[in-house]
Amino acid sequence: MGVRLIKIAVVYFLIAISLGLYMSFTHVFALSTVHVHMNLLGWMSFAIAGILYLLFPHLTLTSAAKAHFWLHNIGLPVMMISIALAILGVSPVFFPVATLGGAITVLGVFCFGYNVLKNLKTNA
Repeated sequence: MGVRLIKIAVVYFLIAISLGLYMSFTHVFALSTVHVHMNLLGWMSFAIAGILYLLFPHLTLTSAAKAHFWLHNIGLPVMMISIALAILGVSPVFFPVATLGGAITVLGVFCFGYNVLKNLKTNA
């Protein structure tokens, strides 16, 4: 699971950095929110979770880890695509869809937090 999360993180990084370059070229920064969230919740969060799962493989054996993986991987793209479509004026319906994607992502992150806090023990 750790390697998969790191690879997914790199994909988010590539997309986010490309979006940032596009905004720099065009001087149109309407999608800054999408760019920032992809970097933080995609690139950084997935990479850090992946590294933790590699360092502490017992964390991947829990149902919380599986819930984290799926909720984060479903919620984040729904949120990012919906925010982009809402900002670009496709339809205001995408704002509540983005909120739903965000809530799913938050649930996934809370599963990750619960897993780490409950199952990562000190050697003392």
